Amino acid sequence: MNDRHGGERGLTVKVKSKQKASSRRWLERQLNDPYVRRAKAEGYRSRAAYKLIEIDDRYKLLKKGMRVVDLGAAPGGWCQVVVDRTGAGADAVRLVGIDVLPIEPLAGATFLEMDFLDDAAPGRLIEELGGAPDVVLSDMAAPTTGHRRTDHLRTMHLCEIAADFALRTLRPGGHFLAKTFQGGTENELLSSLKQAFSSVHHVKPPASRDGSVELYLLARGFKRRASPETEDGAENEAAE
Repeated sequence: MNDRHGGERGLTVKVKSKQKASSRRWLERQLNDPYVRRAKAEGYRSRAAYKLIEIDDRYKLLKKGMRVVDLGAAPGGWCQVVVDRTGAGADAVRLVGIDVLPIEPLAGATFLEMDFLDDAAPGRLIEELGGAPDVVLSDMAAPTTGHRRTDHLRTMHLCEIAADFALRTLRPGGHFLAKTFQGGTENELLSSLKQAFSSVHHVKPPASRDGSVELYLLARGFKRRASPETEDGAENEAAE
């Protein structure tokens, strides 16, 4: 029998070990997660790939020939989806990803091992991409503390910085997708995005775990820039 995620329903795996209870619960969740099993079977680097697949299947963000920036790209699951759906390849790099963690090479992608909060990072991304992006993706999230309010604020800070980058660099008609957490402090960000995009709303793809507070903020149809300046000539590229 198949479950609703398309994986085979199997026996629940219980882990017996001397690890802490929280570590044991995490391991059990991984072992019993149908998306984890699918990712291994289908060659994706992480279960997160299915979040982007499900969002893109519904909203059609990624198209052949698009340039894409992926913020917080490690281990590269989203990048695999982007390369496949944009037709990027070794001779046509159309994706640049950035993360503080190393990422295994992927044909069609360039990876920067650096902190996106580094002042030099936005310029490097545009330089490596060779022009303004059509899509800015961000799966960045601050390490969780277990305190819901604190975790929300820290991840919202990253979301706001990613949004600022998108507003300064996106081509007209472009899209922005970023992880956030439920918590209700994003009104100012939402207001800014609604002025600059044709539509803005929250999305929770089926691949997001039921108990997770994560949401994705999706802004489609970029209309204008937040300021007359942009990173390293991206504005000139977008005007072509």
